[in-house]
Amino acid sequence: MTVRQEVEDPVSRILGRWSSNPMLEPRIAKVVVNMGVGSSGERLEKAARLLEQLTGQKPSFRRAKRTIKEFNIKRGEPIAVVVTLRGARATDFLERALAAIGRRIKYSSFDDYGNVSFGIREHIMLPGAKYDPEIGIFGMDITVKLERPGYRVMRRRRCRSTIPRRHRVSREEAAVFFVTKLGVKVIGFG
Repeated sequence: MTVRQEVEDPVSRILGRWSSNPMLEPRIAKVVVNMGVGSSGERLEKAARLLEQLTGQKPSFRRAKRTIKEFNIKRGEPIAVVVTLRGARATDFLERALAAIGRRIKYSSFDDYGNVSFGIREHIMLPGAKYDPEIGIFGMDITVKLERPGYRVMRRRRCRSTIPRRHRVSREEAAVFFVTKLGVKVIGFG
């Protein structure tokens, strides 16, 4: 390698591709917030009320897939609550969640399809969240799905088709999106 041939920075390379073709720039498709309580009853109802307060959207209950006798979990018993946020609600909640973790995410949290997952140990870490002794403290898992324009082809009813690998969001592109658009420090990237 000569002196003139310099290794191009992956961030500038990806940003160059996005600026040349706006259909390649990813966007936030959805943010999924999951609170796994591990048991049904009053504690699950409290988690559902809390999740509705934090997100402004009614949560959906998730049931256990199998029986685990050690934890007293029966198959089909509701054990978690989930909310899927899209649009402005998704970006608003994501900003608050990133502020709660100090705007730092590990590069290993990104997968090969443009998704990233991270957790919050206590909901009171979110800006604007208050502690209520009646409800208690809950943790949550947050998953962000990134996609490019054109993904509707995969979900529409008529003339449905697949998205080729070259149009899917890669792990590196997702990290660049979080660094440039959301101001997150990705630990272990570049």
